Amino acid sequence: MTPHIESKKEDIAKIVLMPGDPLRAKYIAENFLENYRLVNTIRNTLGYTGKYKGKEITVFASGMGMPSMGIYSYELFKFYDVEKIIRIGSCGAFLPNIEIFDTLLIDQAYTEGNFALSVNHSNCHTMKADLNLTNTIEETSKELNIKINRGSIFCNDFFDVYTENIEKLFERLPRNLNLLGAEMESFALFYIANYLGKSASCLLTVVDSKFKIREATPEERQTSLNDMILLALESAIK
Repeated sequence: MTPHIESKKEDIAKIVLMPGDPLRAKYIAENFLENYRLVNTIRNTLGYTGKYKGKEITVFASGMGMPSMGIYSYELFKFYDVEKIIRIGSCGAFLPNIEIFDTLLIDQAYTEGNFALSVNHSNCHTMKADLNLTNTIEETSKELNIKINRGSIFCNDFFDVYTENIEKLFERLPRNLNLLGAEMESFALFYIANYLGKSASCLLTVVDSKFKIREATPEERQTSLNDMILLALESAIK
């Protein structure tokens, strides 16, 4: 056990899918896994382990934000010998050609924050996903005929929709990164994976956009992400 995970070591698979929302973890277990079992309930951060096409997979919620993702990914990698984590989350889009419910494959995360400084005194603000794992996901998307947009993401410390002046935020973001959108966890996951010599990648489903009137409802955010979930699972068993 750790301060945040009650599971026994054998309860956690070597490959973990990590949504932010605990209820999304429950949804995935109930709809995609066989013989699943609940392996964590501390702080209602639900974790389930079961089998997908015969391979053991754990689905474990991260909570919201880099601090929460940092804690759970660190403990899973460090104390439970997890080898790979694929984040499956939601995001907002920054580009007009990206539609609601499009799937993004993230190969690099940028943050303005000081997460790396807190971990090991590093002045680091960009971090790449594991290339092999990310390439596997892209290859699998072609096999499944699931359209993806691959690129960089802005990992924010605050829900960008609530930012007082969103245009000022856009003005200070690096132009050369061509950021696809914003979310709040990927940098922490990539940084911890790199720090501990593990593998991590990130899939995101677009649920809002400054260019679209429609936004996903809370219910849609929880359940309408099946393409991304299927892509993550099929990639995980390779």
